[in-house]
Amino acid sequence: MTSTATEIFDPYDYDFHEDPYPVYARLRDEAPLYYNASDDFWALSRHADVHAALKDDVVFSNRMGVSLDASAWSKDAHRVMSFLALDGKEQTRLRKLVSAGFTPRRVRELAPGVQALADHYLDRLLARNDDDGEADWIAELAGRLPMDVISGMIGVAESDRDEVRRLADLTVHREAGVRDVPEAGMAAALELIGYYSAMVTERRKRPGDDLTSALVQAEIDGDRLHDHEIIAFLMLMVVAGNETTTKLLGNALLHLGANPSQVEDVFTGPELVGTWVEETLRHDTSTQMLARYVADDVELHGQVVPAGSKLLVLIGAANRDERVFTSPQTFDIHRDPDELGKSLSFGVGRHFCLGANLARLETRIVLEELVRRTSGFEVHAERAVRVHSTSVRGFAELPVTFARRVR
Repeated sequence: MTSTATEIFDPYDYDFHEDPYPVYARLRDEAPLYYNASDDFWALSRHADVHAALKDDVVFSNRMGVSLDASAWSKDAHRVMSFLALDGKEQTRLRKLVSAGFTPRRVRELAPGVQALADHYLDRLLARNDDDGEADWIAELAGRLPMDVISGMIGVAESDRDEVRRLADLTVHREAGVRDVPEAGMAAALELIGYYSAMVTERRKRPGDDLTSALVQAEIDGDRLHDHEIIAFLMLMVVAGNETTTKLLGNALLHLGANPSQVEDVFTGPELVGTWVEETLRHDTSTQMLARYVADDVELHGQVVPAGSKLLVLIGAANRDERVFTSPQTFDIHRDPDELGKSLSFGVGRHFCLGANLARLETRIVLEELVRRTSGFEVHAERAVRVHSTSVRGFAELPVTFARRVR
């Protein structure tokens, strides 16, 4: 079944952003291959289809980028999205050159620094909670710690981090009635490119011990990164590495907080924090959808998607597919680990998220420390402010009241 209007699925609609899951359920049941004529894209929503498309970057190519937005859909998308917008040998080459900063060992070595940041921001958060009876989880911690981790890795000065975060937020925000990147988002992207360009130039003159310096000096069999490749990777880091972890931390509190008995289970000890993180990733993933360029005619669900089409793989829909997950609409920190292992939140295959280990490390350390310091929390969901984006799902503001543990 297809649709020639936006009444079933409009990724730009603010009401859809508030709760996309009823729409996803309808797509899986009624239109597993969906066509939106107004914006000229196709969409896949079932787990099996999304998994297969994510693995096959020959037919479902990344060459035009991963964004639905018309202005970002371009053969030059790799200049902003780095290897996310490349396939085959080009993707392998670039990913290999930048991956040294994300080896399991390198990520583990970041743990003490992440712990120090978690301690610092939780001190501030709980002090604000003591004074006001609540604190904004995003403003006080979730929106700050991931940016500090990424900025520390790549060498952004502390004095610049709030501004870099503000610009990164603007690049993913979508304005009501604007079916593309708004002017403010485009201007923010250009500012970030200029900032990173100056940083790369400086590191070529005076290398330091940060990841940008390592990228400037990276070499494999005589192959080195060009400036525009480094800048694109830094852009990817600040948006993908920062935004998605911020949203993951917010979504984790929202969904656990809506289940008081599970709050009690988690706060009896930190051993359930890992499954808390993984169930959040499955239940309400930060990255809801990615675009693909259909390189060849492909038949799906009895219809042909023509070569040259834009196709969305709906990760958020796939992670709640009842064909794969038991009671998928239920948030359950006791979910079978085998089911959690089928989550597609970090992708599959050659495009599996390079920063997955870092995102998990940051989130686990923060939530384990929260469990150690508090005995529970209450999310004031009625006053939460949601981010409006076609791809990223989470909060700009999330007021929460925390109960300190009695020592």
